[in-house]
Amino acid sequence: MSQQNAQATLSKEQVVADIAAALGIPPEELAEDTDLIDAGLDSIRLMSLVEKWRSAGAADVDFPVLASEPVVGHWVEVLVNEPNTEVGKAMS
Repeated sequence: MSQQNAQATLSKEQVVADIAAALGIPPEELAEDTDLIDAGLDSIRLMSLVEKWRSAGAADVDFPVLASEPVVGHWVEVLVNEPNTEVGKAMS
């Protein structure tokens, strides 16, 4: 499935909610500049998120790309293919 199809499947809200669930925190506690490693995300949880998003249709999700910049805004931009300036709206 192409990244375009993943866009239709994953929303900013869903990505943020999935990250928050993996961290065990409310989505409201995440900001676009939240460093997910500092927030407690480890490689096992990252792999789980990658698999979840692949199952949701984001077949092009790549562990190394996400791990290289573990910041909420970057992940939303990669997964939803939208500029991260709109991430704050997903978290409000």
